[in-house]
Amino acid sequence: MKELWVPLSGALAQQRNVETIANNVANANTAGFKKDLLTFKEHLTQFEKGYSEDINLPHKEWAPEDFYKSYGAEHGFVKVDGSYTNFEQGQLTPTGAPLDLAINGKGFFEVLTPNGIRYTRRGTFSLGAEGFLRTSDGHLVLSKLEIPESIEGQQAPNVARPEERGINIGQNGKLIINHQGEIFNNGQKVSEISVREFKDIQALKKEGNSFFINDDNKNIAAQTNSLVYQGHVEQSNVNAVQEMTNLIRANRHFESIQKAIKTYDSMAGRSLTELSKF
Repeated sequence: MKELWVPLSGALAQQRNVETIANNVANANTAGFKKDLLTFKEHLTQFEKGYSEDINLPHKEWAPEDFYKSYGAEHGFVKVDGSYTNFEQGQLTPTGAPLDLAINGKGFFEVLTPNGIRYTRRGTFSLGAEGFLRTSDGHLVLSKLEIPESIEGQQAPNVARPEERGINIGQNGKLIINHQGEIFNNGQKVSEISVREFKDIQALKKEGNSFFINDDNKNIAAQTNSLVYQGHVEQSNVNAVQEMTNLIRANRHFESIQKAIKTYDSMAGRSLTELSKF
């Protein structure tokens, strides 16, 4: 029953697909969430070895396997080839809250977590007790990194560490944040939010709580064209109706594969029963 591995591999791949779609549906209302998609890969033996269309009847005493010509279909396994994130822009919804920020473009807010610098599109910020701008999870939102000019080609000194780049707004005053991320309190500029874009956005690795990791600083683009909108939140780019349809379809595929596996199991049990009669 070596053919059993074909539907079994399909069941494992569909199970992963169901889990991915279910996670998208669960985050349909999460601000700044970007949905994930899977790609599948099928391995067919016939593409490697080829096969002949000629009828091949062996010159010997015939056995059942002599009449079984599968062209390698019993090795037609399927697997998840990889996953990727769809970074399509989500809808910007007005909230009126001065610390709700949304990005229109490919940029990300730069924040500091206990695990290091992370990037997010979730701009539901708040002020900590000390007056620093923080994420909904309490992580420090970073200001734009000001790099001093180098002297005669040497490396620029005095570059601020991430923990020194917090944005202290204070507790009082009228807060205005323009499209460039500049923060004004009572008309005075107090800081500028760090918004980063990347040369290869697919190189980012997704982490929990809508965070992304960038492993290579060379991937950070020198210029940013994204715009910041105060009093807005970017909605998830998950279409709940479409994802529910995909989830139902994936579940049906999984159930069909399960039926095929049960059929193989029934055939194997029947074969053992028949052989035991001899």
